[in-house]
Amino acid sequence: VQLVESGGGLVQVGGSLSLSCAASGRNIGNYRMGWFRQSPGDARELKASVSSSDGTTDYAASVKGRFTISRDDVKNMLYLQMNSLKPEDTGVYYCAAAPDDYCSDNRCYIYWGQGTQVTVSS
Repeated sequence: VQLVESGGGLVQVGGSLSLSCAASGRNIGNYRMGWFRQSPGDARELKASVSSSDGTTDYAASVKGRFTISRDDVKNMLYLQMNSLKPEDTGVYYCAAAPDDYCSDNRCYIYWGQGTQVTVSS
């Protein structure tokens, strides 16, 4: 699975951004999909994920209520709507795919995009 993110950019505090991830090579319908963020000096962290079986979503506490992950398996796309952005949301956002829908471990994600930079300015 090849993944390509888009939609990053510079936004002011309180603003919104919408990220997209286009998949190719295989249909993502059989994969659990996630959005990760990596900030300078930090490890890559899972911020949101969505199940392939029933569309159940899961969010990190830091983004719950502000971010919404969604998927369109027909279009082979993954999305992340980010609202009420904060400076600590700054980082490179990666989409990733995991073949095991029930695994929550970051190591389950074996396909990665190249990332898109999000910068939240105060």
